[in-house]
Amino acid sequence: METLKPLVVGIGCRKGISREKIDAAIHGALSKISRDRKEIREVATIDLKAQEPGLLEWCEENDLSLRIIPQTLIQQRPWVTNASSWVRENIGVDGVCEPCALLATFRGRLVLSKTSSDGVAIAIVEEISEL
Repeated sequence: METLKPLVVGIGCRKGISREKIDAAIHGALSKISRDRKEIREVATIDLKAQEPGLLEWCEENDLSLRIIPQTLIQQRPWVTNASSWVRENIGVDGVCEPCALLATFRGRLVLSKTSSDGVAIAIVEEISEL
């Protein structure tokens, strides 16, 4: 049986980022892989962003849950294609969006590596359904 909503969007963002900038970044990321917002199962981010107003607003507006990934778990499984020195120095992990998206899936594969737009970093993982 195929998963109806196979995509998990991992997000890292600047503090105080607006819902509109998050929306634009997600729209741009989805268009790069020719996918639709309706395919998103959930959004995942690091625990430091759990109360980020723009992110919470976007998830609520789109009726999507926000999965919070503990920083310690990301440190244990630092799956990133291109580490960020700023994120490493300021947050203590190599990246946020890619590991969060991967950790939120059971058997996911990265379909869009980190892409940044106006203070928002997005990675998209697709859950691999069983055959």
